[in-house]
Amino acid sequence: MGGAERSARKKKQAARAVAQARSSGSDRTKVIAGVAVVAVLAVAVIGYVIFQQMKPSTSSTDAIPLAAADHTISAPAVRDGNTVLVGKDTATVTVDVYEDFLCPICGTFEKTYGSTIKTAVDDGKVKIRYHILPMLSNRSDPPGYSADSANAGLCVADEGKFNAFHAALFAKQPEEGEAGYTKDQLIKLGKDVGVTSASFETCVRNDTYKSSLNDLMTKTSNDPVLKDAETGRFRGTPSVASGGKLVNLDNKNWLSDLTK
Repeated sequence: MGGAERSARKKKQAARAVAQARSSGSDRTKVIAGVAVVAVLAVAVIGYVIFQQMKPSTSSTDAIPLAAADHTISAPAVRDGNTVLVGKDTATVTVDVYEDFLCPICGTFEKTYGSTIKTAVDDGKVKIRYHILPMLSNRSDPPGYSADSANAGLCVADEGKFNAFHAALFAKQPEEGEAGYTKDQLIKLGKDVGVTSASFETCVRNDTYKSSLNDLMTKTSNDPVLKDAETGRFRGTPSVASGGKLVNLDNKNWLSDLTK
């Protein structure tokens, strides 16, 4: 074989080697890319699982965790028509609180002022009249949690266990737009906070106070004290009033100012 042929053969061999190297590199790139995709998917799946675990369970067999003691008022609570009055007879100031168990800002209100309200009520300084509104009944999936929980609130007030029930629902509040707690869960919560009467379950399942709550919603919407000055409509939840006047919640000392 002449020098020219050997040279040509070496060039062909070199060309094949380069092609193989490129092919091998391409395969490695594909493998690396595949591994990266799998890793990203794994992270996404883990993140989704963690997110689902953090959300409130809506299984009818799961319990709603009870609230911390520093948010659970000890003073008596009784149903008064379609509202719940909480506090001691010696209290000279009554505060009207308008809220919805699904309302996220109401949840923030409870987290911010819950322990302060508890102290003021248990010390006999104020009474709280809770107006639990079925305002956001169309904002859960399936619809109806706002009305179901409001009805259960009045039912549990008949049993003298409203305070713990109220604090527990806000301690782990369902998210607006998602599933709320079922009637089975609301009944179980009632039992968890000490309700023993069979009539409580009947009250929850039969929507005993549905009509009263609709009347409460209509009355609240038409209350001039609670209307927005610009729109002329109900300001929404949470709203707080005392002595026929709206309370400015931008003032962090609103409760202590009322008891001076």
